[in-house]
Amino acid sequence: MSAGRGKMGRLRDGVAQIAFGNPIYKLTLGGRAPTALSVVPPDPWPGDAGEGSAILAGVFRFGGQAAAADAHGAPNWRAGSAVWQDALHGFEWLRDLRAVGGDTARRRARSLVLSWLDHNGGWNAQTWAPEVLGARIAAWIGLHDFYCASADDEFRAAVFDSLARQVKHLTRVVPGALDGKALVTAAKGLVYGGFCLPEYERAGQDALKLLERELPRQILPDGGHVERCPSVQLRILRDLIDMRSVLRTARADVPEALQHAIDRMTPALRFFRHGDGGLALFNGGREEDAALVDTVLAQADARGRPLKSAPHTGFERLIAGRTMVLMDTGVPPVTGLDATAHAGTLSLEMSVGKERLIVNCGAHPVKTGPWRAALAGTAAHSTVVLAETNSSEVIEAGGLGRRPSHVGCERQENDGAVLVVATHNGYSRNFGYLHRRRVYLAENGEDLRGEDMMEPVIGATPEPRPFTIRFHLHPSVQATPVQGGQVQLKLPSGAAWRLRASGGTLELEESIYLGSGDEPRRTTQIAISGHTGPAIKTVKWALRRERKGG
Repeated sequence: MSAGRGKMGRLRDGVAQIAFGNPIYKLTLGGRAPTALSVVPPDPWPGDAGEGSAILAGVFRFGGQAAAADAHGAPNWRAGSAVWQDALHGFEWLRDLRAVGGDTARRRARSLVLSWLDHNGGWNAQTWAPEVLGARIAAWIGLHDFYCASADDEFRAAVFDSLARQVKHLTRVVPGALDGKALVTAAKGLVYGGFCLPEYERAGQDALKLLERELPRQILPDGGHVERCPSVQLRILRDLIDMRSVLRTARADVPEALQHAIDRMTPALRFFRHGDGGLALFNGGREEDAALVDTVLAQADARGRPLKSAPHTGFERLIAGRTMVLMDTGVPPVTGLDATAHAGTLSLEMSVGKERLIVNCGAHPVKTGPWRAALAGTAAHSTVVLAETNSSEVIEAGGLGRRPSHVGCERQENDGAVLVVATHNGYSRNFGYLHRRRVYLAENGEDLRGEDMMEPVIGATPEPRPFTIRFHLHPSVQATPVQGGQVQLKLPSGAAWRLRASGGTLELEESIYLGSGDEPRRTTQIAISGHTGPAIKTVKWALRRERKGG
């Protein structure tokens, strides 16, 4: 978050505290509450039995942070990082308890909901934030049959009274200043509340009108989401599927904008999948669970092969043989939709079959602070870093400052071979250079070649600057230096590739990987370094598969 947006956010919080954080406002949320759901929507999403067992043992693990329960088995509802708090109060972890199964898990779910009701009955800036409210309302309603259906009347009355209050408040604050994923999540809560709680249909209809306006803006013509993050793509598609399920169960019309968004987002989600079924690591995204991705794609029930190119979202997919390369060829998201954006322009990832070879470093569950500064920086991506400076200015609190204003891209295909040429101007203002990257994948998928060029801006005479081209390797890849300044890369399957480079000095360095899990894994990166000059500086590199005995 920039300083300006931070001040504005604090001002909004202060105004909200005056408006909502007083006893009189709490009274306005009262009234007759429903006693049952009019619609019980399906919830097809898998939970994590391991995480559910941890909750049963009194350990709550969210956003890279673990906290122990108190003597009553409940968490401290007001402690923890913002990411941890959002996950805790969103209640999607009820699925993890459901995955454990049995009466013990069901009773623990009820006791935790009851504890929340005891400690969070009134408005709070974080725990009643619209996107958190939306997630919680949807979770409480969607998982109703797990934790609430067999409960006593007193518990059910308390749950439905709270649901009614939460939905009423949500109708008053949406859309407000929300945008992107947060707005969709809040709208989802209104759809669930509006169509599943008797006499609240007006809230649901208003949410659908909001989505009809918003989805054409957020979902780009190629089906990618405007935030340019594969994990956000997965999340929003899942939310849209959930909302469609609610409407179908309620026998209500599904708006064309909602169905159209699902139909377009599904091939775009396939676009971001590597051969192992997980997602590429761009703009704060993580691998995600391949089984969940499979479930989302199945529930979408939308045909459409993965795209080759996503020009509106700004990504290219090169695929030949068993090799796939994904490349970031777009401008970063606009201010306000860039909270998780990374400075990874022209970075690429490569997988061979089900094995990842070249990666970006990923993202930490805590999206702000030192981890963001490190992992959102250009050096954490498989691309060029000039003068040890990020191609976009990374703000630790979230978002980007200075950024490329133009990213050009051309794609050519010929007899199964693919060539992508892309250029960005993120270094032109400060240093007077353009970065141009040419990536060619041969038709058999066993020959990947590239050129990285630092081109002086026309009319400029920039000073020489150091640069480094980085290729971060997946932790499963073994890198071994070989004669002639080359590197052999061996995959777990035994397949070997060799990287050669000219125009710079090649070295192996340490790196980290946070594509999955909450703890960084040690890995290796290939760094090709040199200096720019008055003319175009070109580094050529090639990555070819080695044949046994050849």
